[in-house]
Amino acid sequence: MFSPYYKFSGRHAPDNHCAINIAMTGPRAGAWAMTERGRRHVDRGADHFAVGPSALQWDGACLTIDIDEISAPIPARVRGRVRVWPMMTGGTAFTLDPAGRHRWHPVAPRARIEVAMSHPGVSWKGDGYFDSNFGDEPLEAGFIDWHWSRAHLRDDVAVLYEGERADGERFNLALCMDRQGEWRDAEPPPMARLPRSGWLVDRRTRADAGHTPRVLKTWIDAPFYARSAIATRLFGEDVHAVHESLSLRRFNSVVVQTMLPYRMPRIFW
Repeated sequence: MFSPYYKFSGRHAPDNHCAINIAMTGPRAGAWAMTERGRRHVDRGADHFAVGPSALQWDGACLTIDIDEISAPIPARVRGRVRVWPMMTGGTAFTLDPAGRHRWHPVAPRARIEVAMSHPGVSWKGDGYFDSNFGDEPLEAGFIDWHWSRAHLRDDVAVLYEGERADGERFNLALCMDRQGEWRDAEPPPMARLPRSGWLVDRRTRADAGHTPRVLKTWIDAPFYARSAIATRLFGEDVHAVHESLSLRRFNSVVVQTMLPYRMPRIFW
């Protein structure tokens, strides 16, 4: 959905513009790979999706992600395996606009993951999350921006999703899922501002009244997107949350579009 080649082509053949993106940050590992490939390099079915040498495979209990990519803009091998075991599964997809052109499906709001990378040589285990966005028009046609965050509470998973649609109307979701996989609407906590990113992307979130959230670490700082770890308080619990802010106005600018191929090369053969 962020492919400049897909946009320049007129967005007529999505299966000809596929990529598997991996972003790693940390003191011993830093890597970014998002190489786009055409349909002859793509293989997909009900339980698998492969793009070139990288692939996802679902066996009914575990999602296995095999990664074999080259980072950009500085070439380096990125190779390893990620395994994701859902601890709860969400069967509901939520519409983000009145016409239903944009949908969001939190498939596994809480999951257990194992990461084993040979390049760079790091491995760990921890908590995970898996979701999907899909729609019938470009994101920049439907939205000006959005702000999303997810936190594991003691018993539930909390997800906050809000933004401004292209028509100027705002949307706001505050959801909690219990361990039985049932979603319930929650009263959105008050809005709280976060410092702008290094690229001056506006960031905001929600937090319990009287609490000021803090940015602990910004993992991805791009001209139109920021992904961060924040410390906040939600629904009476102090939590660490994953947070993202996306500016579609920035993304749609000519300057950003000309920058994208340096981070998202394409294999044309």
